[in-house]
Amino acid sequence: MRILFMGTPDYAVFSLKALCEAGENVVGAVTQPDKPKGRGYELQPPPVKVYANEQGIPVYQPERLRNGEFDDTLREIDPDVICVVAYGKILPPSILDYPRYGCINVHGSLLPRYRGAAPMQRAIMDGLSETGVTTMRMDVGLDTGDMLLECRVPIGENDNFEVMHDRLGEAGASLLLKTLGALERGDLVPRPQDGALATYAAKIEKVDCRIDFSASADQVHNRIRGLSPIPLAFTRTPDQRLLKVLESRVGRKSGVHGAPGTVLSLGESVEVACGEGTVLLLRLLPEGKGRMSAADYVRGRRLSVGDILGKEL
Repeated sequence: MRILFMGTPDYAVFSLKALCEAGENVVGAVTQPDKPKGRGYELQPPPVKVYANEQGIPVYQPERLRNGEFDDTLREIDPDVICVVAYGKILPPSILDYPRYGCINVHGSLLPRYRGAAPMQRAIMDGLSETGVTTMRMDVGLDTGDMLLECRVPIGENDNFEVMHDRLGEAGASLLLKTLGALERGDLVPRPQDGALATYAAKIEKVDCRIDFSASADQVHNRIRGLSPIPLAFTRTPDQRLLKVLESRVGRKSGVHGAPGTVLSLGESVEVACGEGTVLLLRLLPEGKGRMSAADYVRGRRLSVGDILGKEL
């Protein structure tokens, strides 16, 4: 089959790489335009573009899709199927309806749960012990198309977004190959989603990153690991300095005396009282500094026992 791949970030590269290594006929890669990054605001290519160029795959970076700007190019490419993995733009009917085998999406959740932009982060933040990947035939809705295949992926109690991103990337790549194989054999049986069971995984916003120590220690820990290593959960020190948290563990479950946010002990970790139990902060990113261990942060004497984190003036 003539495969057109559409994707942008590192997560999409897992699937594109799998297609190439399996010898599939990838005739083009559509990705987002280069964007300025860093202090110099130099244009940086998306990871999919970098990998596609390395493989000699033609790369297309249309600014818009809805205005028909890409339609002529699509007819020239003439794909049999379009594989979409974290492309980042909604596809118009002119693209969805073009390939004879349709557009197949690799989504990082067990649909219909966690439709939307941040399924991996939200599953971790919600404390799930399991998530997965679903391939689906795309339609005009947001992750509402008929489901094709799925695989389940465990989430460990201390797994963060980085760990799950790579684990789900590998799982999604494997599932895409299975889906395409079944498609060619004619074995796929699309299953409609039950909209009554659907949940939405909204894009991560700044408000999602603020640590609320009045929540339970489990909830605080889940938020921290769901947002690590990017964009990172944060709190504020008593002098209102920003303090981002890269890694944590659940501490004591009971016997805690102190208002939520109170620093209870300092050492190899910063132990903080929560609404229920305590959380141990292990790695930190203080404002204006580099990433460091809690022990190094404590040695800098930036906190004292009894200080309250997260209290904004």
